[in-house]
Amino acid sequence: MDEFTAVMKARELVRKAGILSAPVDTKAYLPHVHAKLKVDKTMGDGEAGSTFEISGTYYISINGNERPERQRFTTCHEIAHIVLALPSEHAHGTWWSYAKRSPNEILCDTFAAELLLPHKLFKPLVDDTQFGFKAIGGLAKDFETSLTATASRFATLSDAPCAFVLSEGGCVRYAVMSPALREVKAYVAREPLPDNCQAEALRRGNPYEGPAEIPADLWFQDWRRGGTLVEDTRYSSEWDQTLTLLWFEDEEVPEVKRDHEDRASDDEGLAELDGILPWPGRKRRR
Repeated sequence: MDEFTAVMKARELVRKAGILSAPVDTKAYLPHVHAKLKVDKTMGDGEAGSTFEISGTYYISINGNERPERQRFTTCHEIAHIVLALPSEHAHGTWWSYAKRSPNEILCDTFAAELLLPHKLFKPLVDDTQFGFKAIGGLAKDFETSLTATASRFATLSDAPCAFVLSEGGCVRYAVMSPALREVKAYVAREPLPDNCQAEALRRGNPYEGPAEIPADLWFQDWRRGGTLVEDTRYSSEWDQTLTLLWFEDEEVPEVKRDHEDRASDDEGLAELDGILPWPGRKRRR
């Protein structure tokens, strides 16, 4: 199973269920996967949900003690296990932790986000929404989804160069790049948060003072394009998680910057042609 296949299967289920407006009625998906839903308030902390099958019918149980948006996501996540035929690997960690998130669970998260924030409904809003958690929080409210799921989905569908990064315990666990950043191979490494970034400052207890401007190479590894990013972060002390949005304010990816050594090597490599070919402007290059 790969991400593209998971997304296509989710969109087909959205079509079958006739989803036309937000917030999505998650129960509309159940008949199409032969499933029944039970809200279980006896589940403990750290338990999100589970699914078992009897004679062709799937029985989904979700933790009734969780927030409504979390229950909705869990329902769609369990539906993903059914449709994608992927085994549950919840035992590897609590539902909120990304420290030991398995590839199968991440695929099911991707599927769930497609059900809750369908492309045909969410994409037009992404195109018309300003960057930053204030605006994305409004979308999360409209779709009755978590800020994490909404911000991640926003970055996935944005035409502008932007990224969503989830960090836990001061270390990057998960990053999503918009197509414009994937095209130029922007990469956020799974390592400790960069020094001097807003996310690390908030973890240290510094007050939030709004989006901050930072050098792009502070976040992007082996970045040679320069430029300034805008960083907007939210911090949860309960889970020691930071949610970070990154974007270029002018919505353009900077051109590759060639340093002095690159230019010098160009001149040296063409020195043998001096006096042979006309080269107007050679002095200006130097």
